[in-house]
Amino acid sequence: MDQADIPALLSRLASDEDAARKMAVFKLQSSINDPAFADVFISSGGLVVLRRLIMSTGGNTLAYSLQSLTRLLEVDMGWDIFEGPAAGDLVERVVELIVTNPLVNILRGAMSILVALVSHSQSDAGARNPATTGARLPGSFGFRALKPAVAVYPHFFELVIAQLQSADHALCANALMLINALIRDAVSSEAAAREAATVGLATKSSAAAAAAAAQGAPMEEWSKFIKRLQDLGLIKAVYNLMQSSALQDLAHPLLEFQSLTKLLLRKWREVRVDVERPEHRRGLKGLHIASAPDRPAVNGIASNRDDPADTVAAMTTRKGSRRHNPEKWRRLGFETESPAQEFDVTGFLGMMDLTDYVRKHEDGFQKILLEQSTRPLHERCPIARASLAVTMILYDHFDVDRAEAEEHKSYQGLDVSAKNNDKLFRPLLLQWSRLHTAGLLAFFRLWKATGAAQADFDKVTELVRILVEQVVGRAARTRDVLEVEDDLAEHDCARLRELQMELLELSFEDAWGQHLYQVREELKQEALQFVKEQRVRCLLQGAWFSKPLPRRDTNATDSGDEPPRRRLYTPMPWRFAKLSHNRRFLHYADFLTRTPQDPGLDTLTEKVDLGTISSVVSNVSAPDDAASAATVKNLHVNGHSHTHVNGHGDATPTPATAAAGPTGSSTKITIFRFADPSDPSAGESAVLALHPVNHSAASEWLDGLLMLLNQAPITAETNKLVGLVSEYGLKIRLLNVRVEAAYAGPPPGAGVVPSRAGLDEDYYYEV
Repeated sequence: MDQADIPALLSRLASDEDAARKMAVFKLQSSINDPAFADVFISSGGLVVLRRLIMSTGGNTLAYSLQSLTRLLEVDMGWDIFEGPAAGDLVERVVELIVTNPLVNILRGAMSILVALVSHSQSDAGARNPATTGARLPGSFGFRALKPAVAVYPHFFELVIAQLQSADHALCANALMLINALIRDAVSSEAAAREAATVGLATKSSAAAAAAAAQGAPMEEWSKFIKRLQDLGLIKAVYNLMQSSALQDLAHPLLEFQSLTKLLLRKWREVRVDVERPEHRRGLKGLHIASAPDRPAVNGIASNRDDPADTVAAMTTRKGSRRHNPEKWRRLGFETESPAQEFDVTGFLGMMDLTDYVRKHEDGFQKILLEQSTRPLHERCPIARASLAVTMILYDHFDVDRAEAEEHKSYQGLDVSAKNNDKLFRPLLLQWSRLHTAGLLAFFRLWKATGAAQADFDKVTELVRILVEQVVGRAARTRDVLEVEDDLAEHDCARLRELQMELLELSFEDAWGQHLYQVREELKQEALQFVKEQRVRCLLQGAWFSKPLPRRDTNATDSGDEPPRRRLYTPMPWRFAKLSHNRRFLHYADFLTRTPQDPGLDTLTEKVDLGTISSVVSNVSAPDDAASAATVKNLHVNGHSHTHVNGHGDATPTPATAAAGPTGSSTKITIFRFADPSDPSAGESAVLALHPVNHSAASEWLDGLLMLLNQAPITAETNKLVGLVSEYGLKIRLLNVRVEAAYAGPPPGAGVVPSRAGLDEDYYYEV
């Protein structure tokens, strides 16, 4: 629509015919977002006509009128419609539409207007239109502009929160944006009032001094407003939205609400606990009363068996009065009798978390206090300190102190359909109170499971921090808070210790990564040499091997009418092999029985020259193989050895299967050499077959033979031993443990008992 058509458009908007007005305002909503068109429209008196339509029409005409005003405000024009004596009537009309009108298209437009009204700061409006600054009424924008209308319709907030469950995602997004705008304006108003109070104290002006005197009032106002929204079910509604599949339409309002939640947590932490403030004093008094300070002794045992002062404090000096309990706050887990000072780190947020836990779990709180009172003083779990520690763990985990500008920067250009952006949404942040309670109960469980004392408080705190990172940090967006609570309550303590050690190793890697890599490589080579020597010594010591017998020898029987069969030879079911001292020959011989004492080299009549070995074939499993039988082949050609690992189906020069020996062993090691050393293509021939009696012997002999051929070990047992030796070496180097220090003894003068010469019995040793 052209600017020249504006007079005709205004005449149709002012027409008495509803059809003409509807068509005109329908065309208006598509053209008014052009700043040049909007400027001419406003200068021609269009705001008065548009306001009349909003106040008097209904149906689609009203919906188009609301949409036109919304688009006009989006181009930052038309704010004068909310100024003047009649501005309150317009705001009340929009609030009335939200409360009473059921049509979705009208609700969307009405909420969009209120979002713009609340979000528009009064200072920005004055800067844009200084000519009207003097005539502007106070409270034209922000949350204050809605207060008179909300007083007329007290169910306004309840109905806005109810729209968060609407099936129309656009309406749901507008409702959430309105709530975000209201919360942000309430918090920013408190900050502005505090700044005005600071300026007033500096200039000592009367108005600013009055604001300084009432600096606590704005904080109470925004805090009560947030509490009112939470009581209406705001947290549950947004939590359900954040876990739903409607993220594509609600992403930015949800992320804005998430940022505001962090802002509120920061604001509550910044509020100092002051016993002079009534709400803070009531909170501390509630903690004391919930702890059942007048509980009588159980089975004749006082509540504090280590300090009889509790019993004395419980005695009455006269009827209706009691002495002050010197352990009034320390018995709850505070370090001193001035609890307000111990909230310096967590602020009012820590008090909120502690009082919320005590209020919702009063019986459990009293039970824990009673249980701790039966323990020695140094073994008691400080409940209050544990609660404050869990608060700070959650505070750090959700990165609450992160600057809001950085978060908004990360949200720009957000592609909601991408799976990686799913991690930006933290619905568990909205369940802060339940997470705090679950974390505190986990603290109690770990304290009891580890047998901790008060000196170990920081260690248990670190375990809880790892637990929160493991359970809460890895929880998916759609994971229910009830499942997270169960995981926090059931996570294994031993697993937490393993995670703690892994994190410690990662911290070492971050600090000394390159140096640790070099040290590990060096220690690995040393460990390989150490294990090689150990395996070769096993070969030097010798070992017994089983020798499979033919079936005619194993199944021979002398029972029945059959005459005993005549054997052509004597079966030898045992074989002993041993490496020579010069490590050049492998001696072996077969025996009828396994002798108690190992045979010597002079008894072993057969030998194999290790220099002629071409390959070693075995079905001992390699470390990376899932199957228990793989073919491991080591080729030694022209002074170079090669190792091959083949499955059962692979073709190999020789079979890798073995018959069962006397112990039923199926492991076999076969040593081959070339039939013609001068011609490797002539093929190989088996020289010696060994059947180890167990897997350990198979690992020792297979890897020992490979290492003699300057090859790396391949069995899982040997590689595990290499890793174990290298890791222990690394730990010893990190701890700077030296053999000289272990055998050097105590330093000079240590442990010497002072002489008692010249002393009577009135002396003592100072330790």
